[in-house]
Amino acid sequence: MYTLYYSQGACSVATHVVLRELGQAVKLIDVSQLDNFTDVNPVATVPVLMDGDCSLTEGAAIMLHILSKHQNMLFPQGNKQLAIQDIMFANATMHPAYGRLFFLAQNIDDAKVKQQTLNRAAKCISQLWQIVEHRLAEQDFLGGEHPSAADIMLAVYARWGDYFPIEITIGEKTTTMLSRVQAMPSFILADEAEAATLKN
Repeated sequence: MYTLYYSQGACSVATHVVLRELGQAVKLIDVSQLDNFTDVNPVATVPVLMDGDCSLTEGAAIMLHILSKHQNMLFPQGNKQLAIQDIMFANATMHPAYGRLFFLAQNIDDAKVKQQTLNRAAKCISQLWQIVEHRLAEQDFLGGEHPSAADIMLAVYARWGDYFPIEITIGEKTTTMLSRVQAMPSFILADEAEAATLKN
């Protein structure tokens, strides 16, 4: 069994969804309930995944680790380099772009300046979604016919825009892809499990 340290709604949701897609049992630990999470991960970020005695951090590294261990359709085999690139785009490009919104909202006091900077950040995010839309021009998912791990990661990040008074433009095919991923039973069950764990 894996142990996943998570924060509800955070990027750790993607790891949780993928573990469920892979049929793997997972014990959930909500880091907001811990007094010493830095003992688990010194940089205090999620996800952290325990695989036996091995402690793994960094979302992309965790994703590649579990995808390499279990037979799956979440990591397209036809072009492994592109599949890795998609995961890294999600984790190292789209994730920080959304993360900037949280930073700006928390660290700018002047309301007008805050809104202006949030709007500029939202424009940059919209441009990133145009890249995804282009990739989906002739296929339903980044992985082709089936959702990939990268699609799941993007579906988690896409929800974060709802926390801010901004407009992010997401293309029609991308919107359809995100909706289909978010409707996956594993995605819904992951959300429900994390919410239930938080209440306990």
